[in-house]
Amino acid sequence: MPPSLPELTRTFARIGCLSFGGPAAQIALMHRVILDERRWISEADYLRALSFCMLLPGPEAMQLATWIGWRMHGVAGGLIAGGLFVLPGALVILALSLIYAAAGEVPLVAALFTGIQAAVIAIVIEALIRVSRRALRSAEAYLIAAAAFVGLFLLKLPFPAIILAAALWGFLRTRPGLRDLSAPPPPAVLARSLRALALWLAIWLLPLAALITLAPGRLAEIGIFFSRLAVLTFGGAYAILAWMAQDVVEAKGWLTLPQMIDGLGLAETTPGPLILVTQFVGHMAGQQVGGWPMGLAGAAVALWTTFVPSFLFIFTFAPFIQRLTHMPRLSGALAAITAAVVGVIANLSLWFALHVLFASVSEATSGPLHLVWPEPASLRPLPAAIAALAAAALLCGRWPLLPVLALSAAISAGATLL
Repeated sequence: MPPSLPELTRTFARIGCLSFGGPAAQIALMHRVILDERRWISEADYLRALSFCMLLPGPEAMQLATWIGWRMHGVAGGLIAGGLFVLPGALVILALSLIYAAAGEVPLVAALFTGIQAAVIAIVIEALIRVSRRALRSAEAYLIAAAAFVGLFLLKLPFPAIILAAALWGFLRTRPGLRDLSAPPPPAVLARSLRALALWLAIWLLPLAALITLAPGRLAEIGIFFSRLAVLTFGGAYAILAWMAQDVVEAKGWLTLPQMIDGLGLAETTPGPLILVTQFVGHMAGQQVGGWPMGLAGAAVALWTTFVPSFLFIFTFAPFIQRLTHMPRLSGALAAITAAVVGVIANLSLWFALHVLFASVSEATSGPLHLVWPEPASLRPLPAAIAALAAAALLCGRWPLLPVLALSAAISAGATLL
């Protein structure tokens, strides 16, 4: 028997407040609450929905929460479950963004964030190791990962091109094989999905079109940028961070690199999906041109264009999960994308490390190659020591994330005071 709407609301309000630790921890939390404690859905349905969400761009844990709500109470349930999964973290990120914009230049506050920046290097390396173990299970997967790294770090190829090439390779390399070819969906189901697609495309794109037409400028740029990002976020938030960071820092100049890394550190310490870092970026990009009112508007636009597409995907395709999760070529494309994500995260790790640990980083271009190297004499000893300590705590000591970030910030602040 499905839960009542108030019970569903209370349950996902609790999950939203406790969803620390990234998608793996969030998916495990939902499994414990929804299956073990509440017994609302079966294990088979949960795993099938999880596989489907992993095929989609966007935050898979939030999409899984939306699917569970949809399964229990239709669109209203999906909106409640998905919205409450994001809302607590979004409110915390907004508060931290306002504090950061107001106090980020205070020496002691800056020292705290220096420690967080160093710890973020270790966090990204841990993510690289975790994803590698899952994704690199064949020589071909290693080659895809290496090609993605070379394409991004040495050749400066566009991130979308890397993901598209990997998906196409995986799709073509996978034999069609046997799949679930049960009867086609009834016309009523298909019509309902098409109506959901049209409605959510309008909800997503009409406000964006209004921004572009009536208020061209920074808010429209934020909306366009994060709408594009929303359909390319395969493989988790870390996969998109390198492209997003380099674009908003180097190409657009919305943030400095330390601000970008600080935003990632803030997102790591809050509940909800890590992709909430887009809200921080939107806030800082708006704040840059119009103070705190524009910062609030930029955060709202970033949130809207990041998460509305996830509701679109779930409400449109959820009736077809059984069929979609039995398509081998689709699974082959996802496997290749996941392997490429390893190279993407490796690029992010190296890029962060070079710019956080060294005060001077040189760049040069030789033909198609784009070379980046640090000046050894510019090594920053304190961030290097904190990064090494954070890596030891995470990888060897298996410390939880929040204590590692807190300790790193405290060490940096203490060294600055001394």
